[in-house]
Amino acid sequence: MPHDVISTCPVCSGELAVTRLHCRSCGTTLEGDFSVGRFGRLSREQLALLESFLRSRGNLRDMERELGLSYPTVRSRVEALVRSLGFGPRAEADDPVADAPGLPTAGADAAAILSARHDVLDRLARHEIGAEDAADAIRALGRASR
Repeated sequence: MPHDVISTCPVCSGELAVTRLHCRSCGTTLEGDFSVGRFGRLSREQLALLESFLRSRGNLRDMERELGLSYPTVRSRVEALVRSLGFGPRAEADDPVADAPGLPTAGADAAAILSARHDVLDRLARHEIGAEDAADAIRALGRASR
């Protein structure tokens, strides 16, 4: 039974390289230094998020319901996924969801932002999100306060 390819070394966390490919049908074997590609480097959590994104046809509200997460959390995770795939951050002015409901907007009061930060830290403490996602969410809240 085939296993999923891992892309991170379990010893040092370095990137693993594929060095051998084999065709079960004809027996051909290729040896060399192959990359797993950008999608192969995603964690299981990131792959699940990508699958949810595709199922919902990119509708973050549908993802929110499917994943049982808040809109800001879904948005933050999608942004982190986009960056991890190498597509870089979007400019705030080009972001059509920057003023979406549920996300503190520019000039939002400090209490709303503080509450959202506590939510992110609580979710981190419950291991619902990773440290990178929490940091991204808190950075997004910092941008919303300007």
